[in-house]
Amino acid sequence: MTVSNMREKDLAHRDLPLVEIEDLSVSFPGRRGWETAVRNVSFSMGRERLAIVGESGSGKSITARTIMGLQPENAKIEAAKLNFQGIDLRGFSEPQFAQLRGRRMAMILQDPRQSLNPIMTAGAQIVEACRLHLKDTRKAARERALHLLDSVRIDNPNRVFGLYPHEVSGGMGQRIMIAMMLAAEPDLLIADEPTSALDVSVRADVLDLIDRLVSERGMGLILISHDLDLVAAYSDRVIVMYAGRIMETVSASALSTAEHPYTKGLMGCRPSLDHKVEWLPVLERDPQWLT
Repeated sequence: MTVSNMREKDLAHRDLPLVEIEDLSVSFPGRRGWETAVRNVSFSMGRERLAIVGESGSGKSITARTIMGLQPENAKIEAAKLNFQGIDLRGFSEPQFAQLRGRRMAMILQDPRQSLNPIMTAGAQIVEACRLHLKDTRKAARERALHLLDSVRIDNPNRVFGLYPHEVSGGMGQRIMIAMMLAAEPDLLIADEPTSALDVSVRADVLDLIDRLVSERGMGLILISHDLDLVAAYSDRVIVMYAGRIMETVSASALSTAEHPYTKGLMGCRPSLDHKVEWLPVLERDPQWLT
């Protein structure tokens, strides 16, 4: 498929699953040959809220970045199917992915201070996204940027428009990042630990904001997190990953009664506020989970 007819095919197949992945493996060169970070991962999703949870190094972010075409250059990608709304992403070039990123799919990263351009104002960065993806005039892009800042509940958007990233708080920086990612109204939003760099007092506000915007705009959401309580509240389904593999997929409402020992172990390792414990449980891993 050529880049020029991707948009027409997307509109014609709007009712198809947003993401379809079958037997995805991602490997990187190491000292002893290729090391596999994601192994035989398969799932599909529509316009829903899908969470991916697991320990650090379980393959959550690499899986999501592969959908976006943002994996490191030395990665080796193998998949029986890697589709976005019927578009086969296998073998896509960087210019082809650039046609999808921002316009059709977008990612909110962990730390807005590291993700936003430090030498551009907040407004200029949103305007740039509007002009790049929507071909807005400068005036129309500015109006759209101010509307986006207002939509993410930033008081006095005109003032914030002219601020640099170092002049705003972490919570406001994340709201600016969300506004920029929603500029082109993508179909898929990936939120990779969107509150990990934020003060606990503003985490719920940012998650409520993302949840509201996803619902209002009819997008699909992939929420990546370590926090099981968080994903239970802000997702419909949960994929549990360990060592690059999917252990199980459960509905968010059934997370507390999941059957796999690894999921049970993750749930059991959470500290309790109801009663005092001398020692937290230790997760015991079964080598057979890797086979």
